[in-house]
Amino acid sequence: MNTLTTTVSTQFDLARNPFGKLVLTTADGTVVEGVVPIRAFPIQSPDVGISLVHTDGHEVAWIDGLAALPEPAQSLIREELQSREFMPDILSIDSVTSYSTPCTWQVTTDRGTTSFVLRGDEDIRRVGPTILLVTDTHGIQFLIRDAATLNKESRKILDRFL
Repeated sequence: MNTLTTTVSTQFDLARNPFGKLVLTTADGTVVEGVVPIRAFPIQSPDVGISLVHTDGHEVAWIDGLAALPEPAQSLIREELQSREFMPDILSIDSVTSYSTPCTWQVTTDRGTTSFVLRGDEDIRRVGPTILLVTDTHGIQFLIRDAATLNKESRKILDRFL
């Protein structure tokens, strides 16, 4: 199998085959079926540094910035990433059953309301100056992009755990 890395994003075309898999075609006509986009920095810079990886694990293309890609390649990559990644953004913390852990959090996310069990304070991690990652007992990760943008009650609850 030939390994091929394309670094200039305009040097390839991207389409879906009849089975829904992404197919990359390079400028020289090389066709690579079943490519998968992987974000280099999924939390801090989700649209910067995206690798297209073949099912065998080899990188076949590198995209410096998703916005630089022409359509429909940009939309195809966004759709594929969205179908593979699940990390809801917490918009508000509505209630907690207790300020000691384990406790159940009732939250509103960008995907609706839900509740989850926080096992311990260590399951809330800082991953940037303003970004928090909250992991529930099932390993599902919730993102708080900026705690300062939460409403007053949510910040008060969150402060008790930090």
